[in-house]
Amino acid sequence: MNAVMSPAGPRRQIRELPDELVSQIAAGEVVERPASVVRELVDNALDAGAREIVVRLMAGGVRSILVEDDGAGIPANELPLALKRHATSKIASLDELENVSTMGFRGEALAAIAAVSELSIASRHADAPHAQRLDARSGELVPAARGVGTSVEVRELFFSTPARRKFLKTDATELAHCLEAVRRHALARPDVGFAVWHEGKLLAQWRRAPLEQRIHDALGEDFVAHSREVTAQPTGLRISGRIGLPDAARARADEQYVYVNGRHVRDRLISHGLRTAYADVLHGGRQPSYLLFIEIAPSRVDVNVHPTKIEVRFRDGREVHQAVRHAAEDALALPRADETRPALFEPTRPAVWSPLAEQAGLGLGAGISERRPAWPAPSSDAVDVLLHLEPESGRGPSSSASLPSTSAAHDGDDWPLGRALAQLGGVYILAENRDGLVIVDMHAAHERVVYERLKAGLAGAHIDAQPLLIPAIFPATAAEVATAEAQVETLARLGLDLTVLSPSVLALRSHPAALAGGDMVALARSVLAELARYDASHAIERAQHELLSSMACHGAVRANRRLSVEEMNALLRDMERTERADQCNHGRPTWRQLTLKELDQRFLRGR
Repeated sequence: MNAVMSPAGPRRQIRELPDELVSQIAAGEVVERPASVVRELVDNALDAGAREIVVRLMAGGVRSILVEDDGAGIPANELPLALKRHATSKIASLDELENVSTMGFRGEALAAIAAVSELSIASRHADAPHAQRLDARSGELVPAARGVGTSVEVRELFFSTPARRKFLKTDATELAHCLEAVRRHALARPDVGFAVWHEGKLLAQWRRAPLEQRIHDALGEDFVAHSREVTAQPTGLRISGRIGLPDAARARADEQYVYVNGRHVRDRLISHGLRTAYADVLHGGRQPSYLLFIEIAPSRVDVNVHPTKIEVRFRDGREVHQAVRHAAEDALALPRADETRPALFEPTRPAVWSPLAEQAGLGLGAGISERRPAWPAPSSDAVDVLLHLEPESGRGPSSSASLPSTSAAHDGDDWPLGRALAQLGGVYILAENRDGLVIVDMHAAHERVVYERLKAGLAGAHIDAQPLLIPAIFPATAAEVATAEAQVETLARLGLDLTVLSPSVLALRSHPAALAGGDMVALARSVLAELARYDASHAIERAQHELLSSMACHGAVRANRRLSVEEMNALLRDMERTERADQCNHGRPTWRQLTLKELDQRFLRGR
């Protein structure tokens, strides 16, 4: 029988790696593609106090990258040090590392780039009579002509590591990544001008401007038109920016920008907080758009987590998660029908109840303060009509009923969602407002109204549990078992009874009564994962909302249900008083506006 050979082959002795190989390994962590080089060089330019930055590319940045700035420049005697690993002017002690306020600080970017390319630096300090150019390969320092500032040129990226170069995409793809890298900087620094040239042609330019104009220039008019401003100042934080409306959600997460102290980051806690804010207003797997700036004391965030500085770690991640979530929820709560009108209501819950709330054992107005409209409220008859809608009953009040008494005395054009005209196909309500025609999906709209009321009334209550005749036994990980043992009370509030049978087996003995059928084991595992990663209150709230969403869907008025004009008007008024009324619980839109101008165009009026 042949002897089995070790996959590693003969043992090799331990030895130090050559400096060049060490630099190339380090470069693999910092430099992934041309866009990585652009990001690092623009970081340095911003730290140097540049007011204008120009990026010139050839072949998508693979052949050549030139970044020019008008910053402070580098003295000639410090140029050689700039290319050494872990050499920097930005930090000098552990205290400064723990309070980083600059974009760069690790002192390895230029050395890493020089290890996989042909790099040269030309820089002139304000006190120098002329610039000096340093060739990274030869170390030669020669006089050069340029104004105060620095130019860094990177040629033939990955020429010394051809295997890495094979992994690059087409020039067009690499160019798109470079452009996006500059756009991210431009959004954070509207006080700095940026220009991107490719093959001698101006590709993009962002002049110095106020933040509002920079957002418009960098992300486009559509983003501004379909987003809302976010402003919040919880303890120790400042959150600002814009979040996109659910209707403008995209198929890909390619328009999501988060900045922490001016640094573009990808943080799972922040992303989850934002996703939670959109939880019941997004349809399917759609991705929201947002631009969020978070300002926090540098000592409360660790930016020295990843070589590319794209990830951060917060000292209190849950605090940031909750702050971001609540800021986004508050911005999304206002119904869009109110946006073009004066402030109509105080930010409280809707004043009209639903029979489903009574079924849940909640009285009218339980834990809810009434909004006070700026216009006359619908007549008591109209409110009474909506209160006594029985979704599962055969018939409601006569559809031939007249308009509420307030309609005759009040111009319906002043209502954001207008005055009901008719019902179409047993599904849609047609209404007229000052802008034109409003079309409302009555089931989706009533579903949101009922859901928001249930959320307000059932907050903090236990979810009823349904015991299983035969416990569902399933294998579990050590983390799942530990969570089940530590969160017994929390699981009970959610209607889940999980018993530990062994270090690797759990038994599910009860599940939420409202969720009959379905994969209860998958539900239990999902809740355990939420409890392990986030706080218990978040998991409870999320599970409760899923249950209430299901209840509201079944309790809302059904399609083909004939509504009187009074019922339709009462529903429209209730939508105007309800947070997030633009989408149903599943993220589908509840109403759409057709303006008179759009109708004129369809009928060729004025042509």
